[in-house]
Amino acid sequence: MFSLFRKKSELDRLTEQYAQLLEESFKLSTTDRRASDLKRAEAEALVARIEELKAQEQ
Repeated sequence: MFSLFRKKSELDRLTEQYAQLLEESFKLSTTDRRASDLKRAEAEALVARIEELKAQEQ
């Protein structure tokens, strides 16, 4: 219950944003391949930052 009021960490926000971008990319893949590729590239750009944050946690 108290996690309801907890602020999200940067890692949590980036992970959510990554998943959202992948989902948008998938939806666009059937109609606009170029836009889909751009969304996928945005998502892949977040991977480096996510990996960096995970390494700092350990």
